Amino acid sequence: MTPPPDVSFSRWPWWRRWFGRRSERSAAQFLRKIGYRIVAANVEDATGEIDLIAIDGRTIVIVEVRSTSSDDLLRTIESVDLRKQRKLTQAAIRYLTRRRVLDQAFRFDIIAISWPANARTPVIRHIPNAFEAVGRHQMFS
Repeated sequence: MTPPPDVSFSRWPWWRRWFGRRSERSAAQFLRKIGYRIVAANVEDATGEIDLIAIDGRTIVIVEVRSTSSDDLLRTIESVDLRKQRKLTQAAIRYLTRRRVLDQAFRFDIIAISWPANARTPVIRHIPNAFEAVGRHQMFS
């Protein structure tokens, strides 16, 4: 028996995927308001997914969106550890190579979003140029 077309298999429960998509939409809206142009979202890659790809002036921005229901944004930001940075770097290099824009300036931003229980809007913290490319592709950043 095949599952209905709207059912997807994932290692994450539906509510966590919903929470993540909600946060990514809020992050994209925030970036648009400050002048970024969103060019891609949820870019699948062999090592995972790039949440958002945006343009800031002439710079390509790889955006990692992290969210929490607590007030601890620092812990949320710190969850983008060295392992995650390496995976994002590898995914970004593959994406930029496929698009033939590896010669363009790019950087990694982090957007941390807190959704307090009784708040109508989230608390958003944007960290531009949050980390350098990690691994053997460091020379490209």
